[in-house]
Amino acid sequence: MPSADHDLGPQNLGSPARTRRSERADRSPEHAEPSRFLPHVQGLRAIAVLFVVLYHFWPARLPGGYVGVDIFFVISGFLITGHLMRELTATGSVRLAQFWARRARRLLPASLLVLLFCGLVVASPYLMPTSALPNEVREIISSTFYVENWTLALNSADYLNHSGNPTTVQHYWSLSLEEQFYVLWPLLMLLAAWIGVKFFRGATRRSVLIVLGAVSIASFVFCVLFTLTNPAPAYFVTFGRMWQFGLGAMVALVPLLRVRNAIVSFVLGWGGIAVLLYVAFRFDAQTPFPGYMAAIPSLGAAAVIAASASGRWWYPTRILSLPPFRFTGDISYSLYLWHWPLIVIAPSVPFWGLTIYHRVALLVICFVLAWLTKRFVEDPVRAWKVLTSRRPRLTLWSSLVAMVLVAGVAGGAWAANAPAYTQGVQALQQLRADPPPCFGAASVLDPACAGATPATGILPAPGFAGVDRPTDDQCFIQLNDSRPVSCDFGSTDPNAKTVALIGDSHAYQLLPTFQRIADANGWHLKTWFKGACPWSTTALSTDGAFGAACTDWRAGVTAALKDANVDVVFTSALATTPYSSAGFGSAHDAAVAGYRSAWQEVLDRGIPVVTVVDNPVWETDPNKCLRTHEQSTCDGARADVLVKNDPLRDAATGVSGVTLLDFTDVYCDASTCFTVVGGANLYRDQDHLTATFVDTLAPQYTAALKDALARSGQ
Repeated sequence: MPSADHDLGPQNLGSPARTRRSERADRSPEHAEPSRFLPHVQGLRAIAVLFVVLYHFWPARLPGGYVGVDIFFVISGFLITGHLMRELTATGSVRLAQFWARRARRLLPASLLVLLFCGLVVASPYLMPTSALPNEVREIISSTFYVENWTLALNSADYLNHSGNPTTVQHYWSLSLEEQFYVLWPLLMLLAAWIGVKFFRGATRRSVLIVLGAVSIASFVFCVLFTLTNPAPAYFVTFGRMWQFGLGAMVALVPLLRVRNAIVSFVLGWGGIAVLLYVAFRFDAQTPFPGYMAAIPSLGAAAVIAASASGRWWYPTRILSLPPFRFTGDISYSLYLWHWPLIVIAPSVPFWGLTIYHRVALLVICFVLAWLTKRFVEDPVRAWKVLTSRRPRLTLWSSLVAMVLVAGVAGGAWAANAPAYTQGVQALQQLRADPPPCFGAASVLDPACAGATPATGILPAPGFAGVDRPTDDQCFIQLNDSRPVSCDFGSTDPNAKTVALIGDSHAYQLLPTFQRIADANGWHLKTWFKGACPWSTTALSTDGAFGAACTDWRAGVTAALKDANVDVVFTSALATTPYSSAGFGSAHDAAVAGYRSAWQEVLDRGIPVVTVVDNPVWETDPNKCLRTHEQSTCDGARADVLVKNDPLRDAATGVSGVTLLDFTDVYCDASTCFTVVGGANLYRDQDHLTATFVDTLAPQYTAALKDALARSGQ
């Protein structure tokens, strides 16, 4: 989140004349200790917000742009700690109510405005799918009360590898974390000041350094260890990020760290900028983060802050002080707040496309909205006399009332749309129980449907496809969890044939249909699923704990298969899974060899394998387009969405005992891949099929499994 701390006294007073006027106008303790204005910090804030915004607009072009948030944390630690230390030095205490009231006046107006906008959007079925309603309402309320980071952590959201439909307020996780910092940090510094008086003869600064340093070290160790074991919540958990604020605090508290020497400052500043640019372009979703890797951009940001000399125009401090950087830094808070909701909503707006021109136009709109919000919301509210001339209690109570009202809008959106959500769930259940004739894949594969009139409408409706998914999440292992968790469905007869369904989320998407197939045929179904980890022996290109967990999970599954009485194995996988080349000529060749090696473990025991060519993968959820456009507009070029060389196809070709299913001709014709086939909505997000559509492939899955079972043990 862009730190919104450029109003914290002397470090942003501007010219000397402005400094003198401000000192006369405000004699509060935080202004008691004069300090030079550091305009390059505002420029650093501009770099940070641009990293985040460009990452969200073009993630493939700036894959490590998410480190902008880490830069903001360091900036906030520097500014807030300096502000609080000046007050502690001048008065021996911190006026907590006044500090928190100033934070509320600075942050809440723009924040609540955007949340109110998102709440109204959620209430509109034209801009937000009904299926997204529960998550949107929950996260808007969480964001309103600054606990969004904990909501995401407790729900195991994966910020860097999320492939579903994030809410319009998911980016509030960093704002929530920073608000928690504003509450905890002054309390820590007050505790340190008390310790200084009690045990260090009043050496407040030394005591603050010791306490904040100890907290920061403990936080960093926790961050590294927690990222190794639980990377998804580690990204959001407050204590795992406190060390980044602490790093900025050290620059504020130790004068020697603020370099005045021209040469050293030049090298330090440009070196820090080079580090930040490197990680923005070289880090990606596979980088183990935050963990120890987060220290690289954090130290880079601290280096830029510490480079204080500005003698020549080519010095980084002078470059970062140029008007474009200053302007972007000034609006960074509002720019951060607005950009993400607009990105989420834009694909659902009629006549709005996803071309480069639309994205650039949307980026311009974000800047305009940010400037308008800064000019007419942030600045005026912060200066309201009714809030600044009264006791801080009025600001705090007014803030609470405003937060409750915004949460009420979100609650009202739920109340208004809950009946539609319930009806949608019931309609989906009815559709799967009794689909129309020649529906979905049957319109292509069933000879009896040749020449039949295509079904009208789209089922499930684009606004409700997101919930048409498996619900047995306890069977789906994610992230760094390496346990070979298995689930059992279907017949409990010990003599029943057993089908094993193994793979990543593209195998998991088949589960509801395979449950039905097992029930209908009296089979026992046994499953092993792990997100982003296909059943193979080739290592992923992902470094760190996730890659190791995937390897361990595979080994556990293979061992479990030796003890399970399995008659046939069905497996599938995302075609674009990033594999290591592992000594082969290419990652593709390594993937092919890895699949064959894993399958051989069961083929050698006479257990046949069935696999399927992967479905097309889209850049964004096709339902966002289908809700406002004709299907033909939303269909995609085959060359863009279909992987040409699926390693599963090549792995299965020519291998005895392996059956390959290929439904490419159902998804696509010679030039186009479809979003709707035979009236059936294919996708629940950008790469996962709806359970309803998979059901229409059940006859083909059943026939392949029966044929394999007939050969089992031969």
